[in-house]
Amino acid sequence: MTIQTPTNNAPGGLPDEATLNALANAFFAGLPFNGVQAPANPLPGGATIGPFGNGPQLPGTIVPGGNALPQSPQDIASIAAAQPARLPKAEAGNGVPDVIYTAAPALDSRFGGAALGVPSLSSQHAYYFSEYVQPGVDPAERETLPHHGIESAHPAFDVHAVRRDFPILNERVNGRPLAWFDNAATTQKPQSVIDRIAYFYAHENSNIHRAAHELAARATDAYEGARKKVADFIGAGSVDEVIFVRGTTEGINLVANTWGEKHIAAGDEIIVSHLEHHANIVPWQMLAARKGAKLRVIPVDDSGQVILEEFKRLLNDKTKLIAVTQVSNALGTVVPVQEIIEIGHRAGAVVLIDGAQSVSHMRVDVRALDADFFVFSGHKLFGPTGIGAVYGKKAILEDLPPYQGGGNMIQDVTFEKTVYHAPPTRFEAGTGNIADAVGLGAAIDYVQRIGIENIGRYEHDLLAHATQHLAPIKGVRLIGTAREKASVLSFVLDGHTTDEVGQALNKEGIAVRTGHHCAQPILRRFGLEATVRPSLAFYNTCEEVDRFIGVVQRLAGSRPL
Repeated sequence: MTIQTPTNNAPGGLPDEATLNALANAFFAGLPFNGVQAPANPLPGGATIGPFGNGPQLPGTIVPGGNALPQSPQDIASIAAAQPARLPKAEAGNGVPDVIYTAAPALDSRFGGAALGVPSLSSQHAYYFSEYVQPGVDPAERETLPHHGIESAHPAFDVHAVRRDFPILNERVNGRPLAWFDNAATTQKPQSVIDRIAYFYAHENSNIHRAAHELAARATDAYEGARKKVADFIGAGSVDEVIFVRGTTEGINLVANTWGEKHIAAGDEIIVSHLEHHANIVPWQMLAARKGAKLRVIPVDDSGQVILEEFKRLLNDKTKLIAVTQVSNALGTVVPVQEIIEIGHRAGAVVLIDGAQSVSHMRVDVRALDADFFVFSGHKLFGPTGIGAVYGKKAILEDLPPYQGGGNMIQDVTFEKTVYHAPPTRFEAGTGNIADAVGLGAAIDYVQRIGIENIGRYEHDLLAHATQHLAPIKGVRLIGTAREKASVLSFVLDGHTTDEVGQALNKEGIAVRTGHHCAQPILRRFGLEATVRPSLAFYNTCEEVDRFIGVVQRLAGSRPL
């Protein structure tokens, strides 16, 4: 590739702006970018291109080269709060500090914008997309090694830039950088979610639906707007099919105490799987005890996958409800819920899917699945705690009695009779968790901008990398080896209790969950009471995984087996 260099120079011997732009355009036009186009990302008002083409410059305020830190549009009130998230977290694969590697091309008119395919976002944060390169591997050698990055045919994201959106990842634990491997318990929150909740309390805080003043209108719009985002995110047909609850546990209890109370009778059967979280066992046990019904269990094989043939044998004319998880919180197994739903419907059963562990890892379309109910929690989806949602088919919800009584869910009350609202308001008695519903909407916005498919591909490769290095360690026993898994590893280490492993990891700043994970039946299926459970998210890195592997390797060699 030959680049013709224009001869006009700026004063002092430096190339002028036109020359720099011509050089950049000629250089990047000759590179094979697979047709990636960078949407326009205009300069901030009053800014110009710096003399080295590496960032916007306000006249008289920034010295050349002093503007290399990332530029990201934000509300002025949140700039100070977001500063920790702008600091570099890790070295890029080519050894260049990531503030240079990812920030320099952040605007479309600068070097590298077209190369990285920088998306133009209306949000408070920008995400810098580039090809993911496994740390420490020469790019020329990538095709000869196990691939732990994103397939080159798909757009990929720069994990180091994404990490800057999560301020808690700046924390240090025991003097070490925090590696958050407890995502199956709860996920961390991007700055945009934190800012949105703060903005609600600063500018919109009011109760909803029942006042004529401006703040009530703002709060109602924000709350109902979040409901629309949830409906769109999971593929619901209508906002009327989305009920806000505190989380998955309350959502399952809502279904048990409405649909279950109305439709389960003595002698009926409810089917769950061996993989279930306690939240998808206990409410059905309680219902069965009240009604004289029976709970039946789909067994799993030695890999931790449900056995569909055994499931089919459980079905009969007494089967009224099937309640299964889409992803096991304890093992990471991805359950074939579409097949379970189809088989269950042919038997005349209603099917509930626990999506607490699936919505952050894979695309969910409740209408394509044909689920009757789908439940999930916001805090597993990079949103706030204390908020979640129940999806129910509209015809089913309209047929159900209220779950709780009180304000917000009524049309009219006399001492003789109460008239209830239609769904979903019928099931939202009292003042809801308005601010956190809005925060959940912001979390969905964030995930949608990154792209759930991008997230899933990256996490799949990260899980493969972790599994490949953890499994061969002497004394390690992996629990849950199904072919289809989300990013959960569950294991025990000979000669060490799970608490000892967890504490050793904590000393190195690595947060994992140890114990039974509120899923005792499935662990006992494998003869265990507890495991160590690192669970990964799209802001985790191969470097963090390697730190984790190093601790387990050291422990494995520290005590005779």
